[in-house]
Amino acid sequence: MQQNTKHTTAEAPLVRLDKWLWACRFYKTRALAKSMIEGGKVHYNGQRCKASKTVEIGATVKVTQGTDEKLVIVEALSEKRLSAPLAQALYTETAESVDLRLRRAELRKTNSLFAPHPDTKPDKKERRQLLLLKSQQ
Repeated sequence: MQQNTKHTTAEAPLVRLDKWLWACRFYKTRALAKSMIEGGKVHYNGQRCKASKTVEIGATVKVTQGTDEKLVIVEALSEKRLSAPLAQALYTETAESVDLRLRRAELRKTNSLFAPHPDTKPDKKERRQLLLLKSQQ
């Protein structure tokens, strides 16, 4: 008599990269996660990959979100989208990544102080003056 060994072994589930990124709440939809992977915004173990790549525990994933880049290590796998505290338990961000993000955020803040935005939009005359000033530089 043979036993069915498929159900008796307790293996980690096979999870696609786009599904894992969606479950970890890096991206709002799986379609968005897939487009970011295909666009080269996500690197798995230092290389570009496809959305169907199987995620393994201990792998490093570099995720680009806007101007921020996060380098995370996969701690657990999940196919379901979890609440934010549970989703953050699926990965850990490296210390270098956190430091780099904080330094870049500080640079963005200081840069915005030196280039303030006006209170109102420029009118037609002011736009012409700006164009003239930019063309002279």
